[in-house]
Amino acid sequence: MTDTHDRIAGLLLAAGGGRRLGGRPKALLTHQGRPLVEYAVGVLRAGGCGPVHVVLGARAGEVRERAELGDCVIVENPDWAEGMGSSLRVGLESLAGAGVPAVLVSLVDQPGIGDAAVARVLGAYRDEGSLVSAAYDGGRGHPVLFGARHWAGIAAGAVGDQGARGYLKAHEEAIRLVECGDVAEPYDIDTEADLHHLE
Repeated sequence: MTDTHDRIAGLLLAAGGGRRLGGRPKALLTHQGRPLVEYAVGVLRAGGCGPVHVVLGARAGEVRERAELGDCVIVENPDWAEGMGSSLRVGLESLAGAGVPAVLVSLVDQPGIGDAAVARVLGAYRDEGSLVSAAYDGGRGHPVLFGARHWAGIAAGAVGDQGARGYLKAHEEAIRLVECGDVAEPYDIDTEADLHHLE
């Protein structure tokens, strides 16, 4: 990793309330003996991210108490129930003025995506105009990297559960895809049936 890559921030979206999990926030699910949010932060650090910002929402106080998040910047999203878009906006706002050239965004409910995928996506960074996405059999997935020049446009379109999808669709030709299917599995922990993925 170069010095530049070490300065790229990690942004973990971990605010959801786990509606389809009976109202259990995904951040508090247990994986490898620790809260899932703590595991996900470890993945970002091991993959090479510099500062790590974590967006919390549902039961944020309990997450802070139970998870060891070290020197992460914790950002609470009071509007987390509106969907992932609001959490992405809050997270990007928290990075304004942080002096980082790009941010790598990951989701707390994808523990099958480890540090190898994070490192690959970081490695494809070129400059503040970079747009990079992990790919699985050619299809776009997480994590994604946004150069700082794109943040305002992404935030403007991040509403409801949309996140950056609309912005990325409009800028498809600029996205550098990095195949990660050999080192990661992009499943989500959404329902009770998905809990078997956790250890």
